[in-house]
Amino acid sequence: MNYTIEEHLPADFDPSSRVWIYQSSRLFFISEALQIEDMLNQFVAEWQSHGQKVKGYANLIFGQFVVMMADENQAGVSGCSTDSSVKLIKAIEQSFKVDMFDRQNLAFLVKEKVQLIPLSQLNYAIQNNFISLDTPYFNNLVQTKRELLENWMIPVKDSWLMKKIKPLQTA
Repeated sequence: MNYTIEEHLPADFDPSSRVWIYQSSRLFFISEALQIEDMLNQFVAEWQSHGQKVKGYANLIFGQFVVMMADENQAGVSGCSTDSSVKLIKAIEQSFKVDMFDRQNLAFLVKEKVQLIPLSQLNYAIQNNFISLDTPYFNNLVQTKRELLENWMIPVKDSWLMKKIKPLQTA
C-alpha cells in the first residue's frame, strides 16, 4: 500500500487549514469504507458555520483514519460546526462498532501495515523490537494541513513519544 498523504488531500486548501484526525480501533472493510465515504461526502456538502458554507474536506485515509479539514480563509469553523463533525464521528463509531476517540491507542507503520499499540505497551514494543525509534508513527495531534503533510507520519524518535520511552537497559 502507498502511504503518502499528499495525493489524498485537496491542493486548493490553504496550508493553514485546520485538521482533525480520528483513528479507528480497526481497519474498515471495503463495504464499510464505501458507506463511510458517502457519510463524509454528505457531511462536507452540508457543513456550515454560522450559516456560511465551510470549505471542507473529509476522507477515510488508509482504511483507518478519518481526516477532516476546513479551510478557514472562506468561513471560520465555530464550536457548533466542530460539534457537528464530532457527531458524525460518533455516528461512524455506532454504525461500525469501532472506537474513534481512544487517544491511548497509537498507530505505527509496521511491515507496510498500520499496527495499533496501546500507549501502556509502548516500552514493551520497543524492548521486544516490535517497533524501533525509526518506525513511522502516525502523529494524530497535527492541527493544520501543513503539519499533516510534514509531521503526520514521523519516526518515533522525532515524536512526543520519546518522553514516554524508558532507556533500554544494557547488561
